[in-house]
Amino acid sequence: MAVPDIDADKGALAPAVVKAVKILDLLAETPGRARALSDIARELGIAKSSTSNLCASLEEGGLVRRTEGGFLLGRRAVELGSAYLAGFDQIREFYRICEESEVLRTQLVQIAMLDGVRVLYLAVYEGRERFPLSASVGDRYPASATAVGTALLSELDPARIEALFREPSHLVTLTNRSTADLASLQAKLEETRAQGYAVDDGEVHLSVLGLAVLIPSSRVGEPSFSIGASLVHPGDTEQLRSEVLDALRAAADELTRPLLVV
Repeated sequence: MAVPDIDADKGALAPAVVKAVKILDLLAETPGRARALSDIARELGIAKSSTSNLCASLEEGGLVRRTEGGFLLGRRAVELGSAYLAGFDQIREFYRICEESEVLRTQLVQIAMLDGVRVLYLAVYEGRERFPLSASVGDRYPASATAVGTALLSELDPARIEALFREPSHLVTLTNRSTADLASLQAKLEETRAQGYAVDDGEVHLSVLGLAVLIPSSRVGEPSFSIGASLVHPGDTEQLRSEVLDALRAAADELTRPLLVV
């Protein structure tokens, strides 16, 4: 029996493009793990013949590559991602600022943007050893659990938060400390707005404390970012937390400044 092609939307101006984007998104969900053609067709509900044609076109364009186990993202996807990031002053300056900061140069620091109910990590400075579950560039984590995500969500009003997280499945819990319901999330965001910074105390990894501050957009059409650092318990102290938070605030101020110049 043929698989129903659920993506043949009558209102879509370019249904093939929509399907191709869904294929790329699917491959991006599991980087490094090849997806067989039949698996892609089944998971996306696209006819196998259409999937084959789309993958062949994406392969020709360098966006995917074929292996013995199936398809993976291609080098062109990396090039396009790099070109996208190069368009933001904040990403270009992020590594320099971390390197020049006496505090941040010894920390694991990330910069991220909001992507629906998740955060997309755009850059990671490794001033200290990575730990399990630490994010890499291109990773997406639940915004409600991460410090960088909480900082970004705090910019939205409560009604918008309710609309985003109306579905219980959007509140992903990674540990027993993760924010598990909308009321708790709203309370955490209110606290974040009041204190001016976000905290992830074991919500992603029980032994890790995340601190983050918002880098608000100052230009129409450009997203806000957040910058955060991950401290490992029990090595961190109150003094270190204060120093890291001050350094993050200084970095956020400097990363906001280029946007003020037209």
